Amino acid sequence: MPKAGPRRNDAADRRGDASPARSHDALERQLAGIRESVGALRFEDAAVAAQRFLAEHPNHADALYYLAVCRRYLADPDGAATALDELLAGNPRYARAWQERGHLAKARGDLQAAVSSYERAVRLNDALAASWRNLAELGPRIGHTSLGREAHARHRFLDSLPGELVSVHGLKNEGRLWKAEQLCRSFLRRQPRHVEGMRLLAALGVEQGILDDAEFLLESAVAFEPANRRARIDYINVLHKRQKFRQSLEQASRLLRSAPKDPVNRLAFANQTMAAGDFEAAIAIYDDIIETHAGTPLVDEKLHLTRGHALKTTGRLDDSVAAYREAISIREDFGDAWWSLANLKTYRFAPEERSRLQSLAEAGHTEQEDRIHMLFALGKAFEDSADYDRSFAYYERGNALRSRQLRYEPAAMTQRLREQARVCTPAFFRRFAGSGCPAPDPIFIVGLPRAGSTLLEQILASHSAVDGTLELHHVSAYAQKLDGRRRRDEPPRYPAVLNDLDRDVLRNMGEQYLEETRIHRQGRPYFVDKMPNNFRHLGLIQVILPNAKIIDARREALACCFSNFKQLFASGQEFTYGLKEIGTYYRDYVALMAHWDRVLPGKVLRVNYEDVVADLETAVRRILEHCELPFEEGCLSFFETRRAIRTPSSEQVRRPIYREGLEQWRNYEQHLDPLKRALEEP
Repeated sequence: MPKAGPRRNDAADRRGDASPARSHDALERQLAGIRESVGALRFEDAAVAAQRFLAEHPNHADALYYLAVCRRYLADPDGAATALDELLAGNPRYARAWQERGHLAKARGDLQAAVSSYERAVRLNDALAASWRNLAELGPRIGHTSLGREAHARHRFLDSLPGELVSVHGLKNEGRLWKAEQLCRSFLRRQPRHVEGMRLLAALGVEQGILDDAEFLLESAVAFEPANRRARIDYINVLHKRQKFRQSLEQASRLLRSAPKDPVNRLAFANQTMAAGDFEAAIAIYDDIIETHAGTPLVDEKLHLTRGHALKTTGRLDDSVAAYREAISIREDFGDAWWSLANLKTYRFAPEERSRLQSLAEAGHTEQEDRIHMLFALGKAFEDSADYDRSFAYYERGNALRSRQLRYEPAAMTQRLREQARVCTPAFFRRFAGSGCPAPDPIFIVGLPRAGSTLLEQILASHSAVDGTLELHHVSAYAQKLDGRRRRDEPPRYPAVLNDLDRDVLRNMGEQYLEETRIHRQGRPYFVDKMPNNFRHLGLIQVILPNAKIIDARREALACCFSNFKQLFASGQEFTYGLKEIGTYYRDYVALMAHWDRVLPGKVLRVNYEDVVADLETAVRRILEHCELPFEEGCLSFFETRRAIRTPSSEQVRRPIYREGLEQWRNYEQHLDPLKRALEEP
């Protein structure tokens, strides 16, 4: 069994349960005493202890939870409800509190409210067996037979697991990853081939970004139990996250062959078909499942959202809007669907939609992830109505909430980028001259997001010799693997570790990149990798793919930075959720690109977005000349090229060049002083 290595920050477990502080240990001992009294059914003693604890530590979530449980068992439902209200006001994602609400509602005979609370509980923590058991009982009683079946199956699954693994499930769902990992590892040391234990440890690895270990665990799990569908679907999803789409499609095909009519298997196959670029085939499967399984839990808001994304990618804008609206009709507070409408860029919210969105964003029951998506959507909605102050307020709130979820460290990023310049010197490149795979196939477009990279890719993909692909994560994955596992306080090994690699390794890495990206190509000699963050790794690219072409897509600083600030990314790009942070990152990016210009003269072509807008033909000729491609008129009519485009700019690059976006940041200028100061710092 592989080791996950040190966690990114062992003391930063979200619930604090790994903290070494004595005061924390003392609190834990007090809470453990209350918990022990509850477990021994000494509810009066536990209630007194919880109240005493709360007198010293008001609003403590766990103490309020135990107090609510005690009051329910002591036949004080009003007191229990008061404790739960106080708990959920500050901790709306506390799953067991929602379960307690379900118990109270069931006791007073309000079955609809009970089901609603139990559903909320299992959305937050799907290891709550009592909630599933009650949903299995109550679902049919209120007419939701499919919910009852689903809940019964989930309860039966949890009941089949060893108690330790149920606890691991719960700890994981509560964000207590360190405790969950320790408990899971302890279990697997005794039962190393237990597939559900392996699945759980892999899931914990995914939570912490340790995807290679997760892949190994799940590969072993499906080898031990080839018929275990849960394990195979997990394996498919990890391969997908690693952009190993050929392998994920192979595994999905194998799953489908085992039961070709099973809708779960068909959905898994459709998702990987879409990842591999066959959007029409995926849409056909989604449509058939929606038609044949309407009204079942399988056809939920997430399926309509995924279908909407596929339709958007293929340019079927009206159909994608309808799909996103269908997702909202199933769950009105589904923030991702609201943001997906806004993220079409060409969509405009009607006044009544905007008002409803505002109400949902402010509602106490709205979960934080949904709220974040709604706040960004409202920022776009008010921007479109020219209410820029209110628009900025929503963008600012959304960014602040997202930033609090992340652990982005600007100083650490600055240091990592400076380390690239320190290691990748002229002497370094002389030493590795002639290394790597000589194939000229890749054209890398680097820079910052929202700087025009999608436009440049669309121009190049309109050439008969160039395939457009998507933002490929392979180079950053190689860099992460070279860096290895380390604690947050340990210095990085990459890029200095490049000095330790021999030429065979570098050549193999370049060949591996070409092989792994082949699934995205349509057979043309060249292809575009438009992952913007690859500007951090041009030294690595040069020594593994020395004949690759590099284009730096650059946009005026304030326009680029603010465009990032108002964009909610599906993942990554942590530097974008603060004006100061993105200004610092832009400045560091410019400095590193200047370094690459010095040590690799002529390697990088800088293309300013403003120049492309001002004189398209001149810019296109420069780009094609740099890529050693003959001029083709089709590159000037790039907006007529029909291909799948998987970025937020997909609708914009299907139109001719327009100038409206160049100065949009000026509408917000009075709010941008932190950004300006960050850009101006020496």
